[in-house]
Amino acid sequence: MVERETPPKRVVVEMWSDLGCPWCYLAKSRLRTAIEQRPDADRFEVVMRSFELNPAAPKRPETVEEAFIRSHGGTAAHFMAAERRIQAIAREEGLEFTLDRLSANTFDLHRVVQYANAEGLGFEFFSAVQDGFFVGALNPYAPEALAGVAESVGLEGRRVHAILASGEYADRVRADRAEGVELGATGVPFVVLDRRVAAPGAQKVPVYGQLLEQVAARAADSSTS
Repeated sequence: MVERETPPKRVVVEMWSDLGCPWCYLAKSRLRTAIEQRPDADRFEVVMRSFELNPAAPKRPETVEEAFIRSHGGTAAHFMAAERRIQAIAREEGLEFTLDRLSANTFDLHRVVQYANAEGLGFEFFSAVQDGFFVGALNPYAPEALAGVAESVGLEGRRVHAILASGEYADRVRADRAEGVELGATGVPFVVLDRRVAAPGAQKVPVYGQLLEQVAARAADSSTS
């Protein structure tokens, strides 16, 4: 009788993030690249976790510089200089990064992300929304736009409209943020790998790669012990 080889244990990578956070946009791409570079990439499951950076943000969209100045002070010139620095980093890494973005409350978006998570498509949905947002091709505050993205990744657009018209998943959004804080998050991006290692901030691809290797090795050890 031929003994079947035990498949490698799956590793869950949780990422606390918010839509308009530029460093979250970079971190998501870097984490995805680090996973794709591995020969066992399919054993890693990325789960999106909700973390509103500014729960008091208004629902009505405003420009990103207006939102920043209202929340943090300073001048538009200083803010845009910082934006251009991040834009340069993003473009060096092959990412489009428009400066012409809107900002608004993201709680409703996170509720839809929770629905996507429940269907096993949270990372795909959030990635599509955030990528479209930063390249300037998507208004994430428009229900029809979110429904369209949902359908493009295999979700139901009708469910998105129903969720946005209700209070579904609100408790889950709040619970995610509270859990992130308990694990040590003071902001985002915040990545937790296999509930063993936490990585705050936008780490470089090699750093994520080292952490993935670390947790993969530990997961393999635990499965054979």
